[in-house]
Amino acid sequence: MDELVAQLRSAGCVFAEEEATVLRESASSAAELQALAVRRMAGEPLEHLVGWASFDGLRVRVTPGVFVPRLRTTLLVRVAAGLLSPGDVVVDLGCGSGAIGAAVAARVPGVEVWAVDVDPAAVACARLNLPPERVLLGDLGGPLPAGLVARVVCANAPYVPTGEIGLMPPEARDHEHRVALDGGADGLDVQRRVAAAMPTLLAPGGVVLIETGRAQAAATAELLEAAGLSARLHVDDEIAGTVVEGRTRKVVHPPPADDPSR
Repeated sequence: MDELVAQLRSAGCVFAEEEATVLRESASSAAELQALAVRRMAGEPLEHLVGWASFDGLRVRVTPGVFVPRLRTTLLVRVAAGLLSPGDVVVDLGCGSGAIGAAVAARVPGVEVWAVDVDPAAVACARLNLPPERVLLGDLGGPLPAGLVARVVCANAPYVPTGEIGLMPPEARDHEHRVALDGGADGLDVQRRVAAAMPTLLAPGGVVLIETGRAQAAATAELLEAAGLSARLHVDDEIAGTVVEGRTRKVVHPPPADDPSR
């Protein structure tokens, strides 16, 4: 067996062969390769070591401390892309590396992507993957231009309950910033605030897509319905993806008093 693959496998790297290939491509010397391998075996995320993550067919820049995009989030990307046309505005709240916005833009060229995060490290990273002038530092929709409304809002907000952070894999728990993981006591604190912001952030007929845990999906849907949206569940068991869609309800106005059709 390849020595590097054997080392990675002994350290618990499930995809040791693929990781060995990536490390070899990224290292400029045998010494650097060994140094990277040692750090990987110590638990540092592969993506932080090499500076990029593979996501929805893209190579997305990822810097230390920033949330590494997961395969399951490609469900959110696929659903969002199916709702968008060139010229539409899409907003990514809690954008992390900007992977969602970059992937949506690649699937639907011509969309106008805006991204927001409270973590300065995430904002700096996302500006490597998206038009930097549209990646903003701040809370939810607060820093967006006044009057901006979106056809689609994407939110992979943190949804891990605080008490379960310690059960996460060490490469996430120890190397991704806590603000990208911790969803509060029940995991829904940030989702509550996202749902509450939708009436002013969504255009008429607009949709918010929130990635959530399978066990939390019903509660996430209730949050959106309480905000006046109709909720729908999207699931992809193959990649363990769960997304709750909230759509603005159509408002039916009564005809004027002199309308002859009354």
